[in-house]
Amino acid sequence: MKVTEFSVRNPQFTILVFLALSAVGWLAFSSIPRAEDPDPNFPGGVVIVQCPGANQNDLEQQVARPIEDAIKELDRVAKLVTKVQDGVCVVNTDFEYGTDPDKKYDELLRQVNSVRPQLPAEIQSIEVIRYRTTDVALLQLALVSADASYARLDQLAEKLRKRFERVPGVRQAKQWACPEKQVRLSLDLDRLAQLQLPVGRVLDAVAGNNINLPGGAVELGPRRFNLKTSGYYASLDEIRAVPLLATGRATVRLGDVADVRWDYEDTEYVARFNGVRAVWVTATMKEHQNIFDVRAGLLAAADEYRRELPADVRLETGFDQSVNVSHRLGGLLRDFVIALVLVLITVLPLGWRASLLVLVSIPLSLAMGIAALHFTGHTLNQLTIVGLVIALGLLVDDSIVVVENIARFRRQGCAPIEAALQGTQQIAVAVLGTTFALVFAFLPLLALPGGSGSFIRCLPLAVVYTVLASLIVALTLMPFLASRLMTAHEESEGNRLLRGLQYVIHTTYRPLLHWCMKRRKTTLVGATLLFAGSLALVPAIGFSLFPVAGIPQFLVQIELPEGSSVSATDALARQVEARLATLPIVRHFQTNVGHGNPQVYYNMEAANLRANFAEILGTLHAYDPKRTPADLEQLRRSLATIPGVTITVREFENGPPIAAPIEVRIFGEDLTQLARVAGDVENLITAIPGTANMQNPLRVPRTDLQLVIDRPKAALLGVALPEIDRVARLGVAGLVATRYIESDGDSYGVRVMAPRGERGDLTAWSHLTVASQSGAAVPLGQVASLEFSRSPNSISRFDRQRFVGVAARVQPGFNTDRLTAEVEQRLAALKLPPGFRFEFGGEVESSRESFGGIGTAVIVAIFGVLAVLVLEFRSFRGTFIVASVIPLGVIGGLLALYLTGYTLSFVATIGFIALIGIEIKNSILLVDFTNQLRAQGVPLHEAIERAGEVRFLPVVLTTFTALGALLPVAVEGSGLFSPLAVVIVGGLISSLLLSRLVTPVMYSLIPPPGPEKTGV
Repeated sequence: MKVTEFSVRNPQFTILVFLALSAVGWLAFSSIPRAEDPDPNFPGGVVIVQCPGANQNDLEQQVARPIEDAIKELDRVAKLVTKVQDGVCVVNTDFEYGTDPDKKYDELLRQVNSVRPQLPAEIQSIEVIRYRTTDVALLQLALVSADASYARLDQLAEKLRKRFERVPGVRQAKQWACPEKQVRLSLDLDRLAQLQLPVGRVLDAVAGNNINLPGGAVELGPRRFNLKTSGYYASLDEIRAVPLLATGRATVRLGDVADVRWDYEDTEYVARFNGVRAVWVTATMKEHQNIFDVRAGLLAAADEYRRELPADVRLETGFDQSVNVSHRLGGLLRDFVIALVLVLITVLPLGWRASLLVLVSIPLSLAMGIAALHFTGHTLNQLTIVGLVIALGLLVDDSIVVVENIARFRRQGCAPIEAALQGTQQIAVAVLGTTFALVFAFLPLLALPGGSGSFIRCLPLAVVYTVLASLIVALTLMPFLASRLMTAHEESEGNRLLRGLQYVIHTTYRPLLHWCMKRRKTTLVGATLLFAGSLALVPAIGFSLFPVAGIPQFLVQIELPEGSSVSATDALARQVEARLATLPIVRHFQTNVGHGNPQVYYNMEAANLRANFAEILGTLHAYDPKRTPADLEQLRRSLATIPGVTITVREFENGPPIAAPIEVRIFGEDLTQLARVAGDVENLITAIPGTANMQNPLRVPRTDLQLVIDRPKAALLGVALPEIDRVARLGVAGLVATRYIESDGDSYGVRVMAPRGERGDLTAWSHLTVASQSGAAVPLGQVASLEFSRSPNSISRFDRQRFVGVAARVQPGFNTDRLTAEVEQRLAALKLPPGFRFEFGGEVESSRESFGGIGTAVIVAIFGVLAVLVLEFRSFRGTFIVASVIPLGVIGGLLALYLTGYTLSFVATIGFIALIGIEIKNSILLVDFTNQLRAQGVPLHEAIERAGEVRFLPVVLTTFTALGALLPVAVEGSGLFSPLAVVIVGGLISSLLLSRLVTPVMYSLIPPPGPEKTGV
C-alpha cells in the first residue's frame, strides 16, 4: 500500500506524526472529564406543581389536564405520564429522541407559562425541571444536631449552600429538610368579627401595600432623577402598620387584629442522620466537568466551614459520588492493567522484538481513541472504560497480524524493508476488511434508539475509535518500526515459544483438520447439532434488560396507607432505623420522612412531598456481588414483619428508570371500576411464585374531609362561594397574600392564617366567619359543614388517559422474563369491563423502547458487513464461508452465560455483537490466505490445509490476546460488565476450537471462483 511505503521510506516524518499523536492523546487523557456514568442530553422534562391540601380530583381537573393539553400542542411529544397525589401533580414529558433537548425544554417551559394564569391561585410552586443525568447529587452533606433549632440549622445550611455555589464546576447547591422561612400573620378571628372586617379585605390590604411601581424619570435642570415610590415592605413593622379600616376617630391597622412574626412553614419533611435530626446540603455538577476536581473544591469549602461550626452541630458526609466513581474506575483500570500484561504475555511467541512493536501499538492506539472521545464531547466513565477494555482485545489484532506476517518474511530471508513492505502488502486487504467489518458490526449499537441508546453510545464509540486508530498504526507505524528493529535475521523456526506453539499446531490441528476434511458432512452435522443445542439453552438462560448497579448504597422505601400523618410515618421510620442500626454491614443511613432522599443516582428521582412516605438511604461498608444481594434479601425479610406498612428495599439499577421489573398498566376512566380491576390483577400476580413487593396505588381508598356548602342558605345570606372556600383554607392551611423581599434579594411568603399549632387542625373552625354582600360577618358553620368522603389515593394518566400501574418485584433466583410471560398468560383469561384494556410497563416497555427501532440499523449493519466481504472476495461464496463462522461463536457465548448464571441482558447482547466482529476478522484471515495460495497455483485441498496451518498461529495469538484482555472483567462479578466479557470469552473459545475446522470444510464444499474468474 502507498501509505505503508510512504511511512517506511519517510522515517523522520512518520516519527514526528506519531509523536504529535502521542502528545495529543496524553493531553486528552489528562483533561478528559471523569464521571461514573455518561451524561447524554435526554429531550424532555418534568413539571412539578405543589398545592398543599388540594385533593386529587381537583388537581386532575384544574391542574393536570390544562397542563397536558398545553404540552400536547408541541411537536414530537413521545410520551406524557402524569401522577396526581395528595397536594402534588407531576407531569413527565418525553420527546422523541433526535430532537434538540435545549429547544424542547424551552418549548415546554413556554407552554407551562402560557397556561399558568388558568391554574388555581392557591398553587404554592411550579417547577419545570429538565432531564439531566448530572442533576445527581455529587455530594450530600448533613448538618447534624440533636438540640439546635431548625432556625439555626437553616442559617448554617444557607451559609454552606452559598459557599458551595462559589465552587467552580458546581451547577446548583441546595438545602433540604429545612422548613421554609415565612412571615406569619395569625389573625384574631373574634376581633375581625367584632369589627366586621372580612378576610378578603385583610388579604387585599396586605398584598396591595407591597407593590413596587416605578415612578418614572424626572429632569430638573441639568440633572435626571428616577422617582422611587413606596416600594416593597422593608420591615415587619411596616406590615403591622398596614391600614385595614378607618373611622372618624381611629384607624384599625393589621397589627391590631393579627400577630405578625417570623416563623416557618409546617414541618412536612423531617431528616435524620443515623437517627439524629439533620438537614441536608447537596451540590450538583455542571456537564463536562471532572468529578474529582469539583469534589476537591467542595470538600475544601466544607472543611473550612466545619471549623466555624458551633460545638453542638457537626458536619457529616452522607453521600460522595466520587467514591463510587473512584472505586468503579479504579477497578476497571486495575483490570485494564492486568489485561495489558496478559496481552503482552500472549505475543511473546513472536519474539521480543515483535512483542516490543505490539507493546508500542497498544498505548498509541488507546491514546488516539481517548483523544477522539474527548474531542467528540464524551467523558471517561465506566462505559467508555469497558469499551476500551473490549478494544484492548481487538486493537492488537491488526498489529499482531501485520508483525507476524513481516516476521515470517524475515524468517524466509527477506531484507528488513522488503519484508516490511511485502508482508504488509500481502495482509493489508485482509486487515482493512476485518476492521471495517468490525465497525459495521458495532453500527447497531451506535444507532440504538431511545434513552438506552443515548446512554450506552459512548461504549461502542470507544471501541470504534480505538480500533480505527489501531488500523492506522498497524498499516503505518508497525511496518516502519519492523523495518528498523527487526534487523537481525530471525531463526527460521522462531524462538522456543513459537517453536513449541507450532509443534502443538502441527501435532494436533493438522491431523484433526485432515480428519475433518475427509468427513466433511459429519463435521457440518456435528457443528449444526452443537448450535441447535446451544439455542435450546436460551429459555433456561432467560432474558433481562439491565442489572443492578453494584454500588454500596440502597434505598428503604416506607409507604403507609394514604391519609396517614407525618407523625405516624415518622414513628414507623424510627422502627426501620432501629433495625438498620444493628446491621454490621451498614456504615450509616440517612432518613427522610415525608419526602424522598435527594437524587443520588441518575435514574432514581427524589420523591416529592408525601405525608405517608419515608425513604432511607443506606450506605454499606462495601459492595460484594455475591454477599450483598443476600444480605439485602435478609433485610427485606426482617422488615416485612413490621405490620401496617409497605416496605421496599431497593438496589440501584442501571438503565432507564422503571417502576418495577413487572408492571401491568390498566387503562379505564371509571376510578371505581379501575380500583376493582387493579385488585383482581394484584391478586393474580401475587398468586404467582417468585413475585414480591406488590404495589397497587388504589388498593385502599383514601378518606378525606369534604367541605359541603349549603348553597341555598349561602345565596340567601349573600355569601359568595369563592369566599367560603377561601376562608376554609385560611382556617386550615392559610393563604399566601404576597412575598416579603429582603435587601439581599431573598424572598419569603407572607402567610395569613388562623391561630393554630405546628400543623393544620380544626381548632379555629368554629371562629371562622365569612363576609356577606352587606358586610355582615356570617359564621362559616351556618353556610358550610364538614363530612367524611372517599377519594382515590392517586390518579395516574398516560397520554391523557387514566390508568393504574400494578407492579411487582422479582424474588432472587427467579427470571423476570419467564414470570412476565406467566402473568401475560393469566391476564388473557381476565374479563375486563367495556372500554378497559391493559399493557405491560416495566422491563417489557423498557426493552421495547431500547430495541424497538434498531431494526433499520441491524439491516444496514448486516448489509454493510456483507458489502465489505463481497468487495474483498468478489464472490458470494467467499462471503458465505466467512459469515458461516458466526453460529460457532454463539455456541460458546450461550453456554458461558448458562454456566455462569447470567441472563441474556442488554450488555450480553453487546458481547454477541463484538463477538461477531472478532469472529469475522479471524475467518477473513483464513479465507483471504487460501485465495492467495490458489492464485499462486496451489491445488484446492492443499491450499485449504496449508492456509489453515499458517493462519492458525495469528488466529491463536489474537484470540489469546482478546481472552487475556477480557478475563479480568469476566471474573470480576460485575452485573454490568461481566456478562459482556463472559459472552466474548466463551464465544472465542468455541470459535477457536470449531471455526478452524468448519470454515476449511465449508471452503472445500463451496469453493469461491478461482482468481481467473474474480479478476484478483
